Amino acid sequence: MTSLGGAEMVDWNLAVATATRLVRPGPEVSRDEAREVVAELRRHAKSSEAHVRSFTRMGTEDIHDTPVLVVDRAGWVRANVAGFRAVLKPLLEKMKDRRGSGPGGAVLGAVGGKVTGVELGMLLSFLASRVLGQYETFAPATRELPAAGNGGGRLLLVAPNIVHVERELDVDPHDFRLWVCLHEETHRTQFSSVPWLRDHLEGEIQSFLGETEVDPMTVLERVREAAQSLAGGRTDGAEDDDGGRTFVELVQTPAQREILARLTAVMSLLEGHADYVMDGVGPDVVPSVTEIREKFKERRQRGASRLDQALRKLLGLDAKLRQYRDGERFVRAVVEEVGMDGFNRVWTSPNTLPTKAEIAKPADWVARVHRKAD
Repeated sequence: MTSLGGAEMVDWNLAVATATRLVRPGPEVSRDEAREVVAELRRHAKSSEAHVRSFTRMGTEDIHDTPVLVVDRAGWVRANVAGFRAVLKPLLEKMKDRRGSGPGGAVLGAVGGKVTGVELGMLLSFLASRVLGQYETFAPATRELPAAGNGGGRLLLVAPNIVHVERELDVDPHDFRLWVCLHEETHRTQFSSVPWLRDHLEGEIQSFLGETEVDPMTVLERVREAAQSLAGGRTDGAEDDDGGRTFVELVQTPAQREILARLTAVMSLLEGHADYVMDGVGPDVVPSVTEIREKFKERRQRGASRLDQALRKLLGLDAKLRQYRDGERFVRAVVEEVGMDGFNRVWTSPNTLPTKAEIAKPADWVARVHRKAD
């Protein structure tokens, strides 16, 4: 793949080809069963809209122009590559300009693009068999993958993964499919009902990427300092304040760490809210919700194997599981304190979003947003 001025920094076509070649095959289903699963997921996605609106008191019937796409694992890969390509474009152009100014920059760009394409494809092949559903916030429309107007998103339901998990857990498949749709529909409601949320997230992400170092010597120096910190190599006697940080976090700039803390808080809120909603709606519309929740929670905590657990930790998926838990605890505590309408003040503006510290201490958010306003 080439673009004006030289080779792309990531060979996106190669990433798709690598991922679709390596991804595990889905569960065995007949053609009729596959059609039935797709049709039922579409029905559940539609019925979830009213359930989520009623429970959350967010949105109206005419706000949704976001398409719901039931995809296979290869379709999920293609959608996410398109999203990555859109979000990372400013950073990759910055890196391309820096590399192109040096000797052999075009050749290095071509080789590097192939390598990065293969690496991204391997990552996506691992994730493609694990994601049940996803609200794609930054989703450019393509011929195969439509998206909402004005840069809106799309809702993906990965049918083979949903079938695989419902069989693995041995739960009622119809209840499980609706339960998954309730979670993903909550995300769609969050973004369609809060007009500023998408732009706010995009701004934070671009600020984070804008702080990325592209000078190799600077990056190497930060890696060296991080390695010394992890190895206890400090000699100044200062107290180590890096406890609990991953290696990736240690090599970030201070500005990136601040941005990441804000992003972590927002993602914890969004994921925790979705978990809270699907469990809150569940008893009324999903008869076996208690069984599903218990088995699914156990599956999240258990992991599949040592290799799977190692990969989850490396990719930060363990942190995502903490976001579900911490965010759901925050939402539950706030709703118990000030009710659903009081919780919904969180969507007023970026200033009313919880900080990372407030996610851990919901009473602090209530004091800041409610008592100050009152």
